[in-house]
Amino acid sequence: MSKDLALPALVTIVALVTYFVLTINVGRARTKFNVPAPQTSGNPDFERVLRVQQNTVEQIILFLPSLWMCALFTSPKVAAGLGAVWILGRIVFAWGYYQAADKRGPGFGITMLGNMGLLIGSIYGVITNLL
Repeated sequence: MSKDLALPALVTIVALVTYFVLTINVGRARTKFNVPAPQTSGNPDFERVLRVQQNTVEQIILFLPSLWMCALFTSPKVAAGLGAVWILGRIVFAWGYYQAADKRGPGFGITMLGNMGLLIGSIYGVITNLL
């Protein structure tokens, strides 16, 4: 295993820990806002916490394969840097959305910047390796 891949691996671990924390926050919010399972609605504060976790599930599906394709076919350092941008975006997204739905935009934009960079890097790397 190449030492170069340790950085994208570390980013993967941090992304998964971030997702794990967001998932734990849903359980904590269930208790705090008295929303028993399997309910997913009722209290707007709970619903925002749940949406952060659900949106992160949606985003991580694009993030992880793009991170690794970019790392393998373009540059592990570039992939790790863009992956760190994605993680920062998720944290800013959660922080804003927990406060109010209209405060989620900056974090979503940062997340998209990381995802688009990784996707473009993946496409570039794969195509140049095919040529």
